[in-house]
Amino acid sequence: MVKAADMLIARRADTRARADFATWKMMAKLNGASALPAEAQEFLASYKNLLAEMSEGEATEATIGAIYKAYYAEMGGAGTPPDVRPRPPETAADNVTAFRRPTPKPKKAAAFGATAFAGTQKRPLPVALIFACLIVVYVGIRLYWR
Repeated sequence: MVKAADMLIARRADTRARADFATWKMMAKLNGASALPAEAQEFLASYKNLLAEMSEGEATEATIGAIYKAYYAEMGGAGTPPDVRPRPPETAADNVTAFRRPTPKPKKAAAFGATAFAGTQKRPLPVALIFACLIVVYVGIRLYWR
């Protein structure tokens, strides 16, 4: 039986192993493998050897497994490291609804005639009335200053 503390160590070791391997692999692609620690270079060399024998996915999982075992022992895990497999993703129920425009409200003024709602609606001031007011103001100012 696996203790809770060992399972916690196992999860942390697995997470760290996956993150470190991804980092090391990227460093190797960017020609920076010489800057990695000796342990990382050993794991990358074993990864390259495994690539010759199996597919990339299998080689990656095998290398991550080796790194995980090393990290588990380093973090103080007791005995053989427990199997920490990623859980299959749960299928989420689709609870998203599509956006729909609200139905337009019918205009009440058309049904009852224009006189029923004439007092509630603002009507724009006609342009001719504004022009006439400006002329009256202009003439008034001209007459005042004489």
